[in-house]
Parts: sequence; C-alpha cells; structure tokens
Amino acid sequence: MTRVVHPIERESYRILRDRVDLSHLPPLSRAVTERVVHASADLGYVTELVCDEAALEGGLAALRAGAPIVADVWMVAAGITGANRDIVCPVAEPAAAELARDTGLTRSAAAVRIALDRVGPGAVWVVGCAPTALAELLTLDAAPALVVGLPVGFVGAAESKAALRASGLPAVSNVGEKGGSAVAAAALNALLYQEEAA
Repeated sequence: MTRVVHPIERESYRILRDRVDLSHLPPLSRAVTERVVHASADLGYVTELVCDEAALEGGLAALRAGAPIVADVWMVAAGITGANRDIVCPVAEPAAAELARDTGLTRSAAAVRIALDRVGPGAVWVVGCAPTALAELLTLDAAPALVVGLPVGFVGAAESKAALRASGLPAVSNVGEKGGSAVAAAALNALLYQEEAA
C-alpha cells in the first residue's frame, strides 16, 4: 500500500524546511528529526534529539525483516500509522496489573516484562509515555533491534533517557524531560515510511 501524503502534511514540511536546514544530517536521522518536529511543532527537537544513523539503519533492517514492534502504551501504538503488523502493548491487560501488584513495579514496567516474554530478542521498542517502562527495559536482556526512548515527564524521563544512551543499545532518544506518545510514534513512523518506500 502506498502512503498518500495529505497537502497539509506537505505544507507543514515545506514550512519546517524553510525554518531549519537539516540537509547536513544523514538520511534516516533527518527523516526521524523532521517527522518528530512535524508531529510536535517544536524546533527544539532539532538540537535535543539524539539519533545514531547506524542504529536507525539496524532498526530499519529489522523492521523490513518483520521484527515485532512493542509500545509502552496504547497512545503510542495508536500513533504508529505505518506498521504492517500487530503492535504488542500489554499494559492494559489484567496480567500487567497483577504482575505490578505482585512485584511493586508500575503497570508499564510490568507490561515490559510481559511483552519481552512474547517477542523475545530483536524487537523494536517504542516508549513514549512511561519512564518506568524504559528503565525496566534497560534492566532486562531484551537485545532490542532498536529502542525509541522518548518518554515524557518531570519524574524519571530525562534520567531514563540518559541511562538508555549510556547503555550502548541502538536507540533514538532526546535530552531532557519532554517527549511523549506523539513524538515516539512519529520517530518510528519515519522509519516505517522508509520501509514502505523501499
């Protein structure tokens, strides 16, 4: 299926490119940065996003090979419009609530454990809401193909993203407290739209 680009999106990108020149960025880093800025109307992401082209290339290759996609919350999953596969998101399942109650984890962190049991290594993880989900992922032997780590909040968001960058895992993140479901989904969509164009 070929994605139809709406005229509003086309105009938004024209305005974005009039305001900032990202032509110096490698192709996937540029695509991710532009899509995040487009989704948020926040030019601050131009300097705050941390993209690694090799990590993005690995993530794109994994997506092309059919890697599972895991989202921390349904708001993230709902924003992933380019996926041609089911998205794993067990946060609302009773099992996540039960595991959280039994372990003292947040429901989002418990859902990460459940998701990993389902998908195993090599998945693409998208965290846009819960810093505790990202922090939990970093404690597990998930061997992800890529982590889109863009949770938002005053408690733990900046710290969990700094820990992601320090982990050496292939990742996209940003410096600071902002992030969110829309920007995390946008970052993944940038890769998915590349996958579709191939």
